[in-house]
Amino acid sequence: MDSLFSLLSFETYLLAFVIALGAGVIKGMVGFAMPMILISGLSSVISPELALAGLMLPTLATNGWQALRQGRAAAWESMKRFRIFMLVGGVAIVLSAQLVSLVDPDTLLLLIAVPVTAFAVIQLAGVQLRLPAKGRTLIEALIALVAGAIGGVSGVWGPPTVMYLTALETPKGEQLRIQGVIYGLGALVLFLAHIKSGVVRADTVVFSASLLVPALLGTWVGFQLHERIDQAAFKKVTLVVLLIAALNLMRRALLG
Repeated sequence: MDSLFSLLSFETYLLAFVIALGAGVIKGMVGFAMPMILISGLSSVISPELALAGLMLPTLATNGWQALRQGRAAAWESMKRFRIFMLVGGVAIVLSAQLVSLVDPDTLLLLIAVPVTAFAVIQLAGVQLRLPAKGRTLIEALIALVAGAIGGVSGVWGPPTVMYLTALETPKGEQLRIQGVIYGLGALVLFLAHIKSGVVRADTVVFSASLLVPALLGTWVGFQLHERIDQAAFKKVTLVVLLIAALNLMRRALLG
């Protein structure tokens, strides 16, 4: 605890606690957006590096819970169903990460934000965009390639993934589960990478661990809300959060 308050004041930690709680609620309801909420919210009161360290364990734990909430068998079925997306996206993340010093991340954030914003607005306006059954494997691979390529450089691959799952009209339980699997594997890679980078170290991991309680509690509340809304309401809430996330990416790209 002493090491925690050597990094930030008690008042600042209370703000971080509340931010993690709110991020957990949104995460439990729609399955994504925790890292973006945490990095945006925490960076307003602490350094970006400490904010990045802080989101590590909450993101890893909540995605693991989300992926396995309905059992390992269900998680495995989701992995099999979306194996093309996960395989292509994973390879693209690994390869594009090697280009991080050569590509402008702000440009890539805009490449995510603009089409995702358009998709969310069109869907919220009542226009239904569905993927054709013919050639769906190729479409899945192409979207995964784009999501992974952008994610490897910018660290953000959630919005394209959610856009794809929403266009498929994926049932809400399945959507939460497959997001948990995809983001959980990504969170593990991110955690291990930042042990090497020095972002995750003895003092910052204490801060990250201290945010597990509010993040998990908020996620539990979000799960309860998720169970109480129907598929139509879930889709609408997902699109609203997706729109907010995309606009936030646009802000980051244009304003820093």
